[in-house]
Amino acid sequence: MFLIGAAAAHRTGAVRAYFSSWAAAAVVLVVLTAVFDNIMIAAGFFDYREDGISGIRLALMPVEDFLYPIAGSLLLAGVWRLLGGEREPQRRADA
Repeated sequence: MFLIGAAAAHRTGAVRAYFSSWAAAAVVLVVLTAVFDNIMIAAGFFDYREDGISGIRLALMPVEDFLYPIAGSLLLAGVWRLLGGEREPQRRADA
């Protein structure tokens, strides 16, 4: 879906805006995931069995948890672009 959205952005000349907005959203989601997953695991809300993860952790959270925000941002960026989420700002008539 992300690549389809990128192709649509390429046709309209909005590739830079498409990739930069996706990157900004992905960075925010990854940082929030790292912070809140570690807090929730430290608080004892949940944990992962060692045989169910790769074993690589960032603090307390397994690195696999980063796949959710990355996949979500890729999917939603494409859907947003295809639904016309990036529109030109409307100009005021009196400007």
